[in-house]
Amino acid sequence: MKTKKLLVLAFLCLFSVGVFAQKSSKKDDVVTIKTDLGTIRVILFDETPKHKANFLKLTKDKFYDGLLFHRVIDDFMIQGGDPNSRNAKPDDMLGKGDNGYKIPAEFSPKLFHQKGALAAARDNNPAKESSGCQFYIVQGRKWSKNDLNKQAARAARKLTDPQRKVYEEIGGTPHLDGSYTVFGQVIDGMEVIDKIGAVEKDERDRPEKNVSMNMSVKKMKKKKITKKYGWQYEA
Repeated sequence: MKTKKLLVLAFLCLFSVGVFAQKSSKKDDVVTIKTDLGTIRVILFDETPKHKANFLKLTKDKFYDGLLFHRVIDDFMIQGGDPNSRNAKPDDMLGKGDNGYKIPAEFSPKLFHQKGALAAARDNNPAKESSGCQFYIVQGRKWSKNDLNKQAARAARKLTDPQRKVYEEIGGTPHLDGSYTVFGQVIDGMEVIDKIGAVEKDERDRPEKNVSMNMSVKKMKKKKITKKYGWQYEA
């Protein structure tokens, strides 16, 4: 029974991230986020081309190197990318920094806030445009059917049955769907999200001990990505 359950979860993970993958190239970009608590690797979606291009550019330009995960809420998400967090003092207020522009929202009904989703932070602008640099990675939690119904009622769109199954068996933050742009997915290092989520925070949800990041991007063959990280591309 235990083996069967593990196989089901593995299938759900592959289904939940694999259906978004691109077909056009034999290679893809893998972004590596090195933190003080471990390494996270993410894939970026072609369904969100503006967000993908922007994140890749900032990564290649070393914009994120030395910045902090400045806002961490356990069972919800870890947020970073504020340029003011570089060399920030312990009492500095963080979260308002930007790089001078916003990105138009790119919502897709296929992309949702499952655990490990990479999404763009934003302010309360009516167009739901994304920050040009701040992002968050979903930790979330698993939801019962009843609680999921309540959370789904808060979301800006309806959940599909497969998405509901992922939220019940893997977890995420369903009430954010349709309100914030999801543009990538963690394919390796999910446990690092949990480690960062569990650190001691102050009253502003900033980690007591800095959690910094350094990013790099590498072009890899899709077959190698699938073999190494389990990411399934569409045929």
